[in-house]
Amino acid sequence: MALSELGIASVAGITVICYLLGMIVKTSPLDDKWIPCIAGIAGALLGIVGLQTMSGYPADNMIDAVAVGIVSGLAATGINQIIKQLSK
Repeated sequence: MALSELGIASVAGITVICYLLGMIVKTSPLDDKWIPCIAGIAGALLGIVGLQTMSGYPADNMIDAVAVGIVSGLAATGINQIIKQLSK
């Protein structure tokens, strides 16, 4: 099975977009505690967009698409924490 059949590229794309969104929020006056919520909501919305527009998206219904998007968005905050911990 090829990686493109698993939908990994679309999930990685959502994670990268949510990571960048989190970095933008970090530079704003908004408290950092809201970054995971914002990333999760953005991921959910991007999951819906992915379901509607991408062939090979790793979900075939709205609930799964939202779940994949939320997990991808929250993964962005996890990646940020890994980078932060490794730099200490």
